[in-house]
Amino acid sequence: MPLWIDTPAALQAHFEAKPARIGLDTEFIRERTYWPQLALVQIAIERDGEDEPTILLVDPLRPGMTQALAPILADTGILKLVHSPSEDLVAFKHACGVVPKPLFDTQQAAALAGIGGGLGYQKLVEQLTGVALPKGETRSDWMRRPLSPSQLEYAADDVRHLFAMHDALDGQLGQLGRREWLAEDAARTVVNAENEAPERWPHLSMRSAQFLDRPAQQRLLRLLRWRDGYARDSDKPRSWILDNELAVAIARQAPTDRDALQRQIEAHPKAPRKLVDAIWAALSAPLADEDQAPDAGIAETRDKQRLRQLQDAVAGRSAALGLPDGVLASRRWLEALLDHGEWPDALSGWRRTALEPALAPLLAPPASAG
Repeated sequence: MPLWIDTPAALQAHFEAKPARIGLDTEFIRERTYWPQLALVQIAIERDGEDEPTILLVDPLRPGMTQALAPILADTGILKLVHSPSEDLVAFKHACGVVPKPLFDTQQAAALAGIGGGLGYQKLVEQLTGVALPKGETRSDWMRRPLSPSQLEYAADDVRHLFAMHDALDGQLGQLGRREWLAEDAARTVVNAENEAPERWPHLSMRSAQFLDRPAQQRLLRLLRWRDGYARDSDKPRSWILDNELAVAIARQAPTDRDALQRQIEAHPKAPRKLVDAIWAALSAPLADEDQAPDAGIAETRDKQRLRQLQDAVAGRSAALGLPDGVLASRRWLEALLDHGEWPDALSGWRRTALEPALAPLLAPPASAG
């Protein structure tokens, strides 16, 4: 039976004897906010002589609870077993001021062990332990109190099997000599969460930006940078501030003055009318680094044959290593490598070691005739 924990003293009592590892998960909501709102924290703790872990359901909505969680999350002497934790880490950083570390990500471990890429928790639990978990409560209101018995049981299930999964996966990674691979990926995940910041070139992820000329792309970049900052500061979804369609329209048409911008915004059904002055200020102020911005149209001129050769080489190395597609290198990482000629951070470490012998000849400039 999971234990409901809603006071710092009750939480701290369970950590008087420090465990070597804990299972960790969260429930959060992100429908009306920029940041994920932490609604519940699930912690599994091993006890000597007990077959089943003790499961704590920690209420972060109660006074002092996020502060009490912080030192546990930050304690590098406690290994945190998690499953695909990227958004959980953002929620922890925003609510508790720390990112849990060190991590053992069971989803990534399964990928590196060759079991499968991107496997969901329920599927991986069944594959490793034979336990079939129910799928209910995935769309629950986790902010309500009290939580229902079915919610409590669903939440507890999310950490109940992490120890068994860790034992199985760590053993397989040890046999394959890939424990360091996982530790390297986990450390990068933590660093990325600790240094989480708005994307520097957000226009590149918008397909419609490819069809804008260079000045329009720069105007779009100004708008998107402003939008990201405003959304983070006000804790509102980006689309509530300025949706993509309107941002592209404003960047393309380049209003001549504030009044022209206001007319353009008022003609749009989801217009942020109260933000006209802020949008005009952002649109009118060149960014210090906008001349360095990559061209969003680069996809149209990219050497697709060389990209296909890189993908084929990666597929060959993945097959040789028994890794699922996309684990060794995603298309986006290869595009960055091809476009800029530098190995992106995501392809550093063990991935570069595995890939460079196969990719280096394909990246070398063609020999000149003579």
